[in-house]
Amino acid sequence: MAPSSTPAEAEKPSAPRAYPFWLGGAAASWAAVCTHPLDVAKVRMQTSKSNGMLNTLTESVKRDGFRRGAYAGLSASILRQMTYSLTRFGVYDALKERMSVPGQPLPAWKMAIAASIAGGLGGIAGNPADVVLVRMTSDANKPKAEQLKYKNCFDGVLRIVKDEGVAHLFRGVGPNVARAVLMNASQLATYDVFKTGIMHANLMEDGLGLHFTSSFLAGTVATTICAPFDVIKSRMMNAAGSEGVVSVITRSFKTEGVTWMFRGWTPAWIRLSPNTIIIFMTLEQMKRGVDYLRG
Repeated sequence: MAPSSTPAEAEKPSAPRAYPFWLGGAAASWAAVCTHPLDVAKVRMQTSKSNGMLNTLTESVKRDGFRRGAYAGLSASILRQMTYSLTRFGVYDALKERMSVPGQPLPAWKMAIAASIAGGLGGIAGNPADVVLVRMTSDANKPKAEQLKYKNCFDGVLRIVKDEGVAHLFRGVGPNVARAVLMNASQLATYDVFKTGIMHANLMEDGLGLHFTSSFLAGTVATTICAPFDVIKSRMMNAAGSEGVVSVITRSFKTEGVTWMFRGWTPAWIRLSPNTIIIFMTLEQMKRGVDYLRG
């Protein structure tokens, strides 16, 4: 009698299924709502000399109240996810489908290429919302006379276009795209690699536990790789002048040493890990819902 096959052996590789383009943006928007206070703390730490994530968030709430202190810029955060994340997830899935060979698993290097291209396009699409988000979340760090006080993301976009020109919506687009490429290669592709590797090693079955573990590991990798680009991006977008990337990096090294590259890493990790977990666990459940509706 032939030995029974293992789950990994029994499951034949197949081309990734096609899902609605907007699923990633919807899942990322929900994750943004859940983790936005941590994003506020991260940006305020990156654009000022505040010390400690908890102190930064506590001081913000005390000074500005819970809504403005913890949820400043929430509308811009959701707009960012429905541009940046909608694009990166949609393009990533489309490229995986195009690059896959029937009956064969998609290699990790192809996943990385697909994720990098998707991240670059997402970074461009989401840059205007990102500029507004950084300014809204860091506004409280400025003297009152210099505060912008955007009412919402749309007010921010319109005022930037009116007062500074359309080009300012793409301030920091270089480091933002570089960060987005790294983020996607180290988050989307890494999630798929961890998930596939764990399943093939028969360590876990496909389910919530696997999704949690894979997304937690992907979030940690992504935070560490993207930290320097995240700081540069935030500082450039927060600047009202025309300071370039080289100037920002030189000034940061001169005044803060090498530690500036990982400034805000803790709130970034605390924010990105649950954010990544929520995104992928939500996305996986949404995909299962689509599969159920398809019958």
